[in-house]
Amino acid sequence: MRRYLKRLLIGKPLKSSEEGDQQLSKFKALALLSSDALSSVAYGTEQIVTVLVGFSAMAIWYSLPIALLVLVLLASITISYRQIIHAYPKGGGAYVVSSKNLGKNAGLISGGSLLIDYMLTVAVSVSAGTEALISAVPSLYGHQVAISVVIIILVMAMNLRGLRESASFLTIPVYLFVVMIILMLLVGGYNIMTGQVPYHATAAVGTAVPGITLALLLKAFSSGSSSLTGVEAISNAVPFFKKPHAKNAAATLTIMATLLAVFFGGITFLNYWYGIIPTEKVTVLSQIAQTTFGQGILYYIFQFSTVLILVLAANTGFSAFPILAFNLAKDKFMPHLYMDKGDRLGYSNGIITLAAGSIILTFIFNGSTSLLIPLYAVGVFIPFTLSQTGMIVKWYHDRPKGWIMKAFYNFLGAFISFSILLILFRYRLSTVWPFFIIMPVMYIIFYKINDHYNKVAEQLRLTEEAEIHDYDGSTVIVLVSSVTHVTTGAINYARSIGDYVIAMHVSFDTNPEKEHETEREFKERFPGVRFVDLHSSYRSIASPVVKFTDVIAKNAAARNFTTTVLVPQFVPRKPWQNILHNQTSLRLRTVLNSRENIIVATYNYHLKK
Repeated sequence: MRRYLKRLLIGKPLKSSEEGDQQLSKFKALALLSSDALSSVAYGTEQIVTVLVGFSAMAIWYSLPIALLVLVLLASITISYRQIIHAYPKGGGAYVVSSKNLGKNAGLISGGSLLIDYMLTVAVSVSAGTEALISAVPSLYGHQVAISVVIIILVMAMNLRGLRESASFLTIPVYLFVVMIILMLLVGGYNIMTGQVPYHATAAVGTAVPGITLALLLKAFSSGSSSLTGVEAISNAVPFFKKPHAKNAAATLTIMATLLAVFFGGITFLNYWYGIIPTEKVTVLSQIAQTTFGQGILYYIFQFSTVLILVLAANTGFSAFPILAFNLAKDKFMPHLYMDKGDRLGYSNGIITLAAGSIILTFIFNGSTSLLIPLYAVGVFIPFTLSQTGMIVKWYHDRPKGWIMKAFYNFLGAFISFSILLILFRYRLSTVWPFFIIMPVMYIIFYKINDHYNKVAEQLRLTEEAEIHDYDGSTVIVLVSSVTHVTTGAINYARSIGDYVIAMHVSFDTNPEKEHETEREFKERFPGVRFVDLHSSYRSIASPVVKFTDVIAKNAAARNFTTTVLVPQFVPRKPWQNILHNQTSLRLRTVLNSRENIIVATYNYHLKK
């Protein structure tokens, strides 16, 4: 049943030779890898306006210069990541750039930040999509967390089916959203130019707002910069593209950044012209669409496309997180299981881990986008700062043609990104403080994992002269619960491999007559095999077995003998029947595996009926 459900949900396994067929064209890659960045326009403007309105509705006009500064940052980051794509065509993005140019520690900070950020990407995207859905269907209000968790599980299942299938699924929703945003901007612009929508701004551009502070404007700017999340995803996934990988990835990044700039700037302007003020149950983007399209079919198509893009923006995290986890695992800072590919040639363990982490974050923050976004921004701008600083170092060392101008773009991006980090730490400390706990913990975990792998490698590495040890014989201990076909087969096998065979039985106080009967029957059938009956007053099998085997192993070592513990078990004909039997053999093997100088083996007797 498990295998059937797996095939139904994930599909049939793909051959390793089919991996090339999973690579993406620019058209599909734009849908798969830009959904996070493009979807951020659904809440980027709202984050700016929410901060400004908290002071005064008249301050909304400041959203225009703030948006312009965000676009300058977008241009700098786009140029920087185009450079990263060409410089590091094997992917890895900020983690690889920081590691190679700024050192291992900077790379781990960048990589750890991105791991957190991709979990937040999924949580924020799904939460924002749920809010957009509730804006259109208010009766769903109050069920945000449950809806978000279900959506995360569905997106996880989609990604487990493979890269090409998830890209094909995303194509229609992403391009529907792109078309609807363009249509809204065109209709809104036409209505403004023809005077059909009068000027309703809360204050004219340049109006002096009493009491406005630089701190407030910086806080709004840092919030609006959340629209730049997801820009780095393409640089992480360069190997996903069809050849030439770097050229196609860089072109896709440029297309995405252009769309993002037009959408973010246009939405911010319409919001200012319409004079829209954020409300709790209806998003700013929903109000702009309603003002532009009215309450007709276009409005509901727009809301539907917004819900889809926000929900499926989580897919960017599912595309980038497994690749980043793979790179960290390859460098021995994460478990090697993140390097394993699943049936559909995707890094399934990374996909499942991301889904689990995102669900936990959704519960912790109660599915609230406003609570998640500041922490989300920190996770983005630390890698932005480090990667662009790393590129400055690279250009300085390599000094290719035009390197000064390239370094200038990186410096501008690094400076603005670092400034945003300082603003977040100064004015959003109450919401970003978890980062100062999570990041050090991850940093310690990275080094613990790396230390373990280094110690394992050191102990397993062969010296020039491999040690060869000749044993004089072997002792085999067979665990016996009762005299059956399983016992007979195990004893016969033990005799074939052992010079000295011991049958070990553990007896309890509950039924002494049965225990004596077991000993008598065994000695009748195997008179030449030593039978040892260990008494357990506390009904524990593992403890007396371990103590006895330790003594035998010590004596065997003194005689230059090996010690093997043979655990007999029967295997039911049907897998589900295992739940009908106790798992004593499994528990014993688990306990014995911790003992030194003991070889643990299993004798399987397969039932026919």
